[in-house]
Amino acid sequence: MRIAVSADNDNGLDSVVSPHFGRCAYYVLVDLDGREVSQVSAVSNPYYGQHQPGQVPGFIKDQRADVMLSGGMGQRAIGFFQQYGIQAVTGAAGTVRHALELYLGGALQGAAPCRESTQHAHQETPAQDDYEKDEAGRLREEVEILQQQLDQVMKRLDDMNADEKESRRF
Repeated sequence: MRIAVSADNDNGLDSVVSPHFGRCAYYVLVDLDGREVSQVSAVSNPYYGQHQPGQVPGFIKDQRADVMLSGGMGQRAIGFFQQYGIQAVTGAAGTVRHALELYLGGALQGAAPCRESTQHAHQETPAQDDYEKDEAGRLREEVEILQQQLDQVMKRLDDMNADEKESRRF
């Protein structure tokens, strides 16, 4: 099985997961033998900075990926991945290693389109989305995704602290 993970850098399993699959600089490709990592490589995103609908999912298909893990993606991209038989999974954060562990452990599953991409996915024509042409719009969307991920992590930490305090009472 080959898993592609959107990444901001090319540090293998220690790469930082990108909040948006189409606008990341790299894809870390992780080959698995069962649940064991057999090979890790990184490829540059040839469409970094600007892409048309379907180009990036096609590129991931060409990399022979079975799964695409990312912080977020749009509805059209999810549809392309479904057509290609590639499982799209959103909500990944942290390092590639951490996202991979969550996925393999069953805690990271399914794909939901990011809010801004959902708004643009309803356009009549497949022209490139305006927010993808505007650097400020891309950054705003990434900040929103990162804030959501931070909120989720903070909630998990609060829950862990509450559980720890409860266990000390006994």
